[in-house]
Amino acid sequence: MDIEMAALLVVGSRNLKKRQEIVEILGDLGLEIRDLSGWPDVPEVIEDGATFEENARKKASELARHLHQWVLGEDSGLVVPALNGRPGVYSARYAGKQGDDAANNARLLAELAPLPDDRRAAYYVCAAALASPHGEIKTIAEGRCHGTIIKEARGQGGFGYDPLFLIPEYQRTFGELSARVKHALSHRARALAKLRGTLRQLLSGDHEAVAI
Repeated sequence: MDIEMAALLVVGSRNLKKRQEIVEILGDLGLEIRDLSGWPDVPEVIEDGATFEENARKKASELARHLHQWVLGEDSGLVVPALNGRPGVYSARYAGKQGDDAANNARLLAELAPLPDDRRAAYYVCAAALASPHGEIKTIAEGRCHGTIIKEARGQGGFGYDPLFLIPEYQRTFGELSARVKHALSHRARALAKLRGTLRQLLSGDHEAVAI
C-alpha cells in the first residue's frame, strides 16, 4: 500500500498555461498543484508513444519515480480526420519546434486550405495518468471535445490550436470562450473530471479502493 497522498500534485509539464488550466479545474480539491518549473534539473521525458495514453503513462511513471511525488502525466492534442489524424501526438511540435503555437497553427491552416468546409471537423483528445511516488499508475482517463477548424484565428485565450478550434453550439473558438465555459467543455476538463473521484480517495488515504 502506498503512503497517504500528500496534498501536493505535480503536473508533468513546464507549460504554465496547462498548469493554470489544471489548477482551475481541480482547485477545489484542496491540492497544491505545481509544474516542473520547481524542479529545473528533472530530465525531459521523451514522448515517443504512438498514442496519447502511452505518452501520459510514460510521463507520469518516470517523473513520479524521479521526484518521489504524486505526478499527473498528461498528453493532449488535436486530431483532424481529414488529415489522417494529424497533428495527433505531434500537435505541440507539428511545425518542428516544440511549443511554437503560431507555426503549428500556420501549418495546420495550410494543410486544410484545399479542403471544403465540411471536411474541417476536428477533435481534441486529452489522456491523463496519475502515478504514485513509486511510479505505479493508479488510474488513467481520456476526454474528448469535438469542433471545427476555422480559417482564421479568433480570440486571445487558451493556447495551442485554441484560436482555430470552433465549438459549433457556441459559434466561438476556445480562444474566445471564457475560462469558465471552456472548463465545462474541454477535453482536459472531461479527462480530469474522471480523475476527481480517484484523487479524493487518495487524499483520504483509501488506496485499496483505487484501481485502473
